[in-house]
Amino acid sequence: MSSYQFLEIEKKWQKYWEEKGIFKATEDFSKPKFYVLDMFPYPSGAGLHIGHPEGYTATDIVARYKKMKGYNVLHPMGFDAFGLPTERYSMVTGIHPRIATERNINVFRNQLKMLGFAYDWSREINTTDPKYFKWTQWMFINIYNSWFDEEQQKARPIDELPIPDNLKDPLEIENYKDQHRLAYIAMIPVNWCEELGTVLANEEIEEWREKGYSVQRKPMRQWMIRITKYAERLLNDLELVDWPYSTKEMQKNWIGKSEGAEIEFPIVGYDEKITVFTTRPDTLFGATYLVLAPEHPLVPKITTPEQKALVEEYIQQAALKTDLERTELSKVKTGVPTGAFGINPATKQKIPIWIADYVLVHYGTGAIMAVPGHDERDFEFAQTFGLPIVQVVKPVDGDWDINQSAFVDDGVNINSANDEVSLDDLPTKEAKSKIINWLESKKIGKRRIQYKLRDWLFSRQRYWGEPIPIIFFEDGTKRALDLDELPLLLPEVKEFKPAGTGESPLATVEGWVNFIDKKTGKRGRFETNTMPQWAGSCWYYLRFIDPHNDQFFCDSEKERYWMQPNGVDLYVGGAEHAVLHLLYARFWH
Repeated sequence: MSSYQFLEIEKKWQKYWEEKGIFKATEDFSKPKFYVLDMFPYPSGAGLHIGHPEGYTATDIVARYKKMKGYNVLHPMGFDAFGLPTERYSMVTGIHPRIATERNINVFRNQLKMLGFAYDWSREINTTDPKYFKWTQWMFINIYNSWFDEEQQKARPIDELPIPDNLKDPLEIENYKDQHRLAYIAMIPVNWCEELGTVLANEEIEEWREKGYSVQRKPMRQWMIRITKYAERLLNDLELVDWPYSTKEMQKNWIGKSEGAEIEFPIVGYDEKITVFTTRPDTLFGATYLVLAPEHPLVPKITTPEQKALVEEYIQQAALKTDLERTELSKVKTGVPTGAFGINPATKQKIPIWIADYVLVHYGTGAIMAVPGHDERDFEFAQTFGLPIVQVVKPVDGDWDINQSAFVDDGVNINSANDEVSLDDLPTKEAKSKIINWLESKKIGKRRIQYKLRDWLFSRQRYWGEPIPIIFFEDGTKRALDLDELPLLLPEVKEFKPAGTGESPLATVEGWVNFIDKKTGKRGRFETNTMPQWAGSCWYYLRFIDPHNDQFFCDSEKERYWMQPNGVDLYVGGAEHAVLHLLYARFWH
């Protein structure tokens, strides 16, 4: 052969493979299985990029090899197709995102087939397919209708939640249940993009800023999921997965377990107290000022009239920054005093209360005790604003010039005594234990474990996402849809631009926000937020196992076969998915 006729030869065999079902997986339980999973792509209008076939080629090699070795190989492909880029395209062009998505998927599918990958196309899934997101909605309802039992360390049906005897009113009982549901509504500071009319995840901010959009922090009504209840289990269960060390470490750092103490600081002239969490309670005697997040609820109350204008201006400036920008170590420290003072419970001295954007309201308690002698960030802040720096820990051997830099290592306590407790000459570990015992005896603090992991923000002010299947009634009650009412489909809309009220375009659809519920006869409105793109990608690996099942998301016998003993046998995805996608998938499962 003088030359290889790519188009003729490859089309011939690709057609043969498809017609004969060469790569089609069957439930032949007599064979050993091998499940190969790719991180399924988002079908953008640009088609495949070079990173797609790079990863897919690796899994294709392994899938073909295992098939030749006699394994029953499952190597599927699908599309993670909800998302903001398509909706933004529809806002500009007026083309329905469903039409744009179908067109993009066709391009992706044809390109993947042209490359000749050994996929079982009979199992193709699409997260925007109602037959798929019916089960995404059903899973959300199961989470919504559950609460976490601390004693049993597992979720239980919300109807099994013990209700206090003094609650008699149905609305009070419902509110009590809402406070314990694994899916709940809260006012949360979020990254709001006015031009897009939606909330952005931290990971999305830089991309959209580069495209010319502005983002600011703003408290908004959001659906949240209590993933924090599973923080310890998500940590411990990392021992059960055969993942690269770096991936596990990234997840551990994201969950961020810290052991320390919670301490209360009285506020001069007020009944309220400021609660802080610290991993270094042994440095309490060195706390020379307090810092609140600009959004902390106590800020408006305790700010003096003289400082009010400065504080309000600073709060507005902080709202324009992302969490990453606010906490960047290298940035110039900024802050303003509130004019109020707290009392250090160990020294009994008055210490000033500041606000600074490097403290985040949704991390820890939204307040810190600043110990500039033993924390680099506090040291830089104290030097910038001329605040006192006191050394309360010294190296085991040698001296330390506390005016030059903070001593952040473990050591031996000094200058750490009052009439009731002394930490002087104690090594750090013993000093921590002794001060916590003293705090607990005085009922002004307690030992505590804290996690960096935050509850999962689970709503977007978008049209192109899974509808959240909750009805709100005029009488203040609400209900989740039943299985026989799913899937809840997106209504048709005249345009895809935001409602202008902070809500999604769904808020402009009369039949969505004003209707009579057939099951209760009450007037209601559907939730106008939709789910984030993460929702559909949390469980796609299970749907590949049984993609055409209309009765359940996955047959249990098929799941046992394909997911035991080691679950997915080979997964290949970008490092950008190593934290959130794999964390959410483990929680969802």
